[in-house]
Amino acid sequence: MDLDFSPVWQGWPDLLRGALVTVEITACALALGCALGLLVGIGRLNPKRRWLYGICTAYVAAIRGTPLLVQLFILFFGLPHFGILLPAFLCGVLGLGVYSGAYVSEIVRGAIQSIDMGQTMAAQSLGMTPGTAMREIVLPQAVVRMIPPLGNEFIALIKNSALVSLLTIHDVMHEGQKIISVSYRSLEVYLAIALVYFVLTGTMTLVLRHFEQKLRQGGLMR
Repeated sequence: MDLDFSPVWQGWPDLLRGALVTVEITACALALGCALGLLVGIGRLNPKRRWLYGICTAYVAAIRGTPLLVQLFILFFGLPHFGILLPAFLCGVLGLGVYSGAYVSEIVRGAIQSIDMGQTMAAQSLGMTPGTAMREIVLPQAVVRMIPPLGNEFIALIKNSALVSLLTIHDVMHEGQKIISVSYRSLEVYLAIALVYFVLTGTMTLVLRHFEQKLRQGGLMR
């Protein structure tokens, strides 16, 4: 079988524009996922606040128990039945961000629980409120421990972003499918798309590794 990459070279500018959209939507979803994950993770630390703990637990269970593709379709195709019309890009960001937030929340909860409770008790004995102790003592240490698992989550989110092409968002996958529709060279185009995702995830890996090494050199990671 002969491979013909000429359609890929001709459509390379479109693939690069699609890659930029992929980066934009992933970055927005990461910001949303981290913010949501932090709030939900902290909300699941205290079962005594039953209403908050129940809402956070239900959210994590519902999101982790259903496919991301179904969640994206509910936002894009389901909400219009209730008169809520959201732009495709916003649906993609919300879908990816809410999905990632459920997993980030478990990372946050696990990292916080790994910090010795004696530090919190000592801080409170010095007059700190529980909120201040969490913010000043526990979270700075927990954030350092979150970095490796968060890196895995960020890389997974980049790959999961390929699903937003089904919402007519012009990401790299969508642009590749447009090239296939006129060239019928699916193998070559999908190889090029795989290369783009490989570069994106590889770049993220290098950035996170560099950041982690900086923390180790500073003595923050043990």
